[in-house]
Amino acid sequence: MSNSNIEDEKIINRLYEIHRRTAPKFENCTGISQTRLELLHELYEVEEISQRALQKKVNIDHAAVTRHLKQLEEKEMIIRRKDPKDQRFTYVSLSEDGRTKIIHYREEKERFISGVLHDFSAQERKVLLDMLTRIQHNIEKFE
Repeated sequence: MSNSNIEDEKIINRLYEIHRRTAPKFENCTGISQTRLELLHELYEVEEISQRALQKKVNIDHAAVTRHLKQLEEKEMIIRRKDPKDQRFTYVSLSEDGRTKIIHYREEKERFISGVLHDFSAQERKVLLDMLTRIQHNIEKFE
C-alpha cells in the first residue's frame, strides 16, 4: 500500500471517528440530540406542521420521527394532534415549554460549535467546509 493510500485511509478513518464521537459529546453538552434539536428548530419556525412535512424537512425516516416526537411529547416540549377531518394526519407544534427550552438548546449548540472549531480561523473554516462538502458530494455520487 502506497503512502498516498495510507493517508487516504487515515482521512476516512478520522472522518468516521469524528462522526462517531460527535453525537454523544453534542448531546452531553447541549442536553439534547442533534436530531431532536433539528426537529425543535423546525417547529420553532412554524406555528404548526404536519408530521409528514416535518419528516421531509429533517430528512429522516417515518419511524424515527415518530419515536423522537413521542419522546418530546412525553417531555411536554411538543403537542401532537390528529386532523379531525382525517385521522391519518398528525400535526405537530411546539409547546410553550418547548419554545422556552429551544432558546437554551441553541445557546448550548453555539457553545459546542465554538469549542469544536476553537483555534480555526475564518479562512480555515471556509476551506474545511468546502472540503467536507466535496467529500459529501463524492459520497452521494458513489454507488
